[in-house]
Amino acid sequence: MTLTRFFLAPLMVALTALPAMAEKLPLTELSRYINELTTLEAEFTQINADETISTGQILINRPGRARFEYDPPEQTLVIAGGQQLAVFDGKSNTGPEQYPLKETPLNLILARDVDLDRSGMVVAHDYDGTATVVTAQDPENPQYGNIQLMFTADPIELRQWVITDGSGSQTTVILGALETGMRFNTATFSITAEIESRNR
Repeated sequence: MTLTRFFLAPLMVALTALPAMAEKLPLTELSRYINELTTLEAEFTQINADETISTGQILINRPGRARFEYDPPEQTLVIAGGQQLAVFDGKSNTGPEQYPLKETPLNLILARDVDLDRSGMVVAHDYDGTATVVTAQDPENPQYGNIQLMFTADPIELRQWVITDGSGSQTTVILGALETGMRFNTATFSITAEIESRNR
């Protein structure tokens, strides 16, 4: 799986049974929620460019670390760690494709200090009738693309994101039930450790 495919897919699945809310959530509250979300684990559904659906498990350890483990028959693993994003293809005998994390929209939610009130970061802040939808970009590097985040309320919870990369391609990740507050082994997010384990 290439980075393009990982970040590629139209928003085709509508969220259902979401709690109703009266108005959009303030950016200050959403920033606080993200910054307090140090660890997260959830099942996810991803819509791919070819209109197939991938599923798997996501682990996040902010700041800067994430792991996407795809269910069979997919043989892909994506790790963010050490300021890099690595895409491992189980069908390939070569090493992972690696990209600077800061050059991907995913960095916007993995950053140490997320400030959605920062000038130029949020380009859209809406309420769609069931959830608050925020579209954010790196104000200094808008060419890297953007990430659209969807939050429900009571309590605030991240439900999905849509990443648009620098070429305009999109991917959607829909999250299942979130678990937070756990501890992860540091090797979980180590690209080097994963490479070494595959070479044994």
